[in-house]
Amino acid sequence: MNDEMMKQMSHTMGQGMGMMSHPVAKGAMIAATGYTAGRAMLPAMLRNPLLLLAGGIAGGVAVGYLLHKHEKDVVRIVSRAMGMGKDFVAQQRENLDDLIAEAREGEPAAGDPAAPAEPGAPAAP
Repeated sequence: MNDEMMKQMSHTMGQGMGMMSHPVAKGAMIAATGYTAGRAMLPAMLRNPLLLLAGGIAGGVAVGYLLHKHEKDVVRIVSRAMGMGKDFVAQQRENLDDLIAEAREGEPAAGDPAAPAEPGAPAAP
């Protein structure tokens, strides 16, 4: 190899290493490494009940920590969701009441002689 090729190769490798310093590239490498490690460890964890229990406890601790850390946001989101649920139930109740009222308006009164007979019923003498 001559000196010019060596300079070009070092420049090309420098560009590749420069790309690796980009946050997206670092994140992609970390995700790929985690995925590979997870694929290797998951079958072993599922076979060993103690590892499965330890993983569950660690996950519970992590979720508990995040809930404690973001407690105000969680309470705000849950209360908003409950309010939306109450509004939805009230709206459905109003719709049901309207449907029942329309059905009752369409029914003839029980003692009304001018009401037409039901289909299939014998005619009044």
